[in-house]
Amino acid sequence: MSFDEKAIPMFVVNAMPGQIAAALIAKMERVETATIGHFLHSGFIDRELRAVLPHKRVAGTAVTVRLPHADSTVLHYLTRLVRPGDFVVVDRCGDDKHACWGGVVTHAMKLGGIVGAVIDGPATDFIEIRRADLPIWCRGPSPITTKILGLEGAINVAVSVGGQTVHPGDAVIADESGVLVLEPARAEWAADKAIAMQQGELVLLERLRNGEKLPDISGASTMVEAWTHH
Repeated sequence: MSFDEKAIPMFVVNAMPGQIAAALIAKMERVETATIGHFLHSGFIDRELRAVLPHKRVAGTAVTVRLPHADSTVLHYLTRLVRPGDFVVVDRCGDDKHACWGGVVTHAMKLGGIVGAVIDGPATDFIEIRRADLPIWCRGPSPITTKILGLEGAINVAVSVGGQTVHPGDAVIADESGVLVLEPARAEWAADKAIAMQQGELVLLERLRNGEKLPDISGASTMVEAWTHH
């Protein structure tokens, strides 16, 4: 061949996924990720992807972007496509050096209505992220940024983020404990189960305030004393 294949731009831009129903989103917003962690063990993104804004909990529809190496062209393009209620999921393809997300992208995404984003790599301009009050989860800060190189990238494809495969249209719940991705068909079941558990916890706390001891309620006393009293 007489041409350099690496010089050919390779962009994939698939249709935006259907959004999760508002009623289900409202239900998911009531759920703590750690509650679901009591009964599910998959779907949780690596805990090293941490919240820039603690004490925030959001739920939304996954919109995915695959962003190789130092080229953030498709992330900039995505800012014109996002809708209120979207949660952006960024696959950095193993790059832990370049921050693809900073102040300008934060403001553009906020104006597009997204509820939050998770980036499997670093971000920058944390002051701007906090000022914009846009919940972001990432692997920490980096002063070295991506560039608009026009080489490659993909929007709304299956991605790998924090050890989890994420598909466009998946349900996302994110809070100070971490980020959870669920298939839409399982999201309502998981939310209902978690809400019931959280309501049960309120009853347990009331029992503690009334003088009962936690190991007596949980069954730990019975288990320990069965061994220590025989």
